[in-house]
Amino acid sequence: MPFLVAEADGRIAGYAYAGPWRRKSAYRHTVEDSVFLAPDLTGRGIGRQLLSELLSSCSAAGARQVIAVIADSGDQASTALHKALGFTEAGRLTRVGYKHGRWIDTVLMQRSLA
Repeated sequence: MPFLVAEADGRIAGYAYAGPWRRKSAYRHTVEDSVFLAPDLTGRGIGRQLLSELLSSCSAAGARQVIAVIADSGDQASTALHKALGFTEAGRLTRVGYKHGRWIDTVLMQRSLA
C-alpha cells in the first residue's frame, strides 16, 4: 500500500498512507487512509494533493473501498477534506477515544474506488 510524503519550503509538510481496514481476507480490498499535515502548513492544498494521489495509488493497487476514521475533536478540516474528495459519512462511534482530557467520537467516512 502507498505511503506518500509532501515537502514544502525544504521540509516535510505532511504524509499520507493506506493500510488494511481489517486483517480478515474478506476485507482485503478495503483500506483505511491516514493523512497528516504540519500544523503551520494547513490551508495550502497539500492535504488535498496527498489524499488525491493516495486514492489513485490505492486504486492502482487493487483497493475497491477506502475508509477514513476521523477523530471528531472539533476541527472539521479532515472531514471537509474527505468530503471534498467524494467520501460520505458512513457512521459514528460515540465516546470511543480519549484525547486532550475528554472523550471524543469517531466519524467513519467511506469512498468507493470501483
